Amino acid sequence: MTIQSEQLETIAKLARLETPGDQVAKLTRDLGQILDFVEQMQKVDTSAVEPLSNPLEMTQRLRKDAITESNQREKFQAIAPATENGLYLVPKVID
Repeated sequence: MTIQSEQLETIAKLARLETPGDQVAKLTRDLGQILDFVEQMQKVDTSAVEPLSNPLEMTQRLRKDAITESNQREKFQAIAPATENGLYLVPKVID
């Protein structure tokens, strides 16, 4: 796929990327090659390929979803400067 330098500059402007003037020709050629590769990959027939979420034959080990610590709210709130109804009270910072 051929793109023009004006298209590259438009894309760069939209992406808020700087394109040094002496590299526009190289960037245009590189982007064209990338788009050619994408076009080539899109031609591959993948209809018989099952989608997969992980290329490795592994499953993720998960820990048991269980409570491992005891509730210590009262202990922590006992040392807090101010609490009320189980909540921590803090000074007002926004008027």
